[in-house]
Amino acid sequence: VQVAESGGGLVQPGGSLRLSCAASGFTFSDNGISWVRQAPGAGLEWLSGINSAGGYTNYADSVKGRFTISRDNAKNIVFLQMNSLKSEDTAVYYCVKHDGLSTQNGMDYWGKGTLVTVSA
Repeated sequence: VQVAESGGGLVQPGGSLRLSCAASGFTFSDNGISWVRQAPGAGLEWLSGINSAGGYTNYADSVKGRFTISRDNAKNIVFLQMNSLKSEDTAVYYCVKHDGLSTQNGMDYWGKGTLVTVSA
């Protein structure tokens, strides 16, 4: 089982980035996926989740209206579109697999993370 993030980088405040999470080694359409981040010196913060079929999404208040999660089950990939980025969005972003259809299921596999830096 593997989930691998990509798409991080340096972006100016107000800018956008799209993160990708490529999955392999399991039946992708059977599992919910979440994005979690860790800012420098801070704990883990859950950001957004999407259920196995992609019909249900949810967001933390800190990113609601700015970030959008989506998935393509034909390509085994999940996206996180991040708009109106702020300096406080600077963090390592992790893709996390849930051990069931819903994001209410436990998290069992984490990617290695991709760094997003928001700075002028």
